[in-house]
Amino acid sequence: MPVSETRLDDSLFGPLTVHLDTERGAVTVEGEAIPRIVLNRASGTRADDHIPVGTRDAGLLTLTVAGEAAALAPGRGRLTRRSYRVDVRHAGHHRRLLPDSVPSSRLLRDGHRLGDLTSQGDGHVLAEWRPDAKPDATDVALAYALAAAFGTGAQPLPMLLADAIGDLIP
Repeated sequence: MPVSETRLDDSLFGPLTVHLDTERGAVTVEGEAIPRIVLNRASGTRADDHIPVGTRDAGLLTLTVAGEAAALAPGRGRLTRRSYRVDVRHAGHHRRLLPDSVPSSRLLRDGHRLGDLTSQGDGHVLAEWRPDAKPDATDVALAYALAAAFGTGAQPLPMLLADAIGDLIP
């Protein structure tokens, strides 16, 4: 499914749309109560099938928040869960999407946990905001965009090592 448009109802900011085009490497998130987020992979670049947006190379990605450029820094996505993190710096804040289980990731703003997200890379994102957190509209819009673009969750290192050893045994 190279293109999907998913309409969601966020518990804090109401209806929004996540548009994911895996072929072009593009994600757009928009809604009446949130800023428009656009994340694009450079045209003409080869896509990695395991990543919805097609790459974790920051040099091949652009991110805008309401038309304003934001600094995007995805981790390399190798052995540890932490390596699958995605960092965004925008308007004086540091946001991080960080896997914390096999299916889900948490969103942090300036080190404070705002909520948990789950996405299998198909454009559908489930967000659960912490009752004690106060995510703003930009936090929410970025959370949906990052989860849709990179997916959520990651296997723990012991499981990856067990799989690798299992693959070596005939």
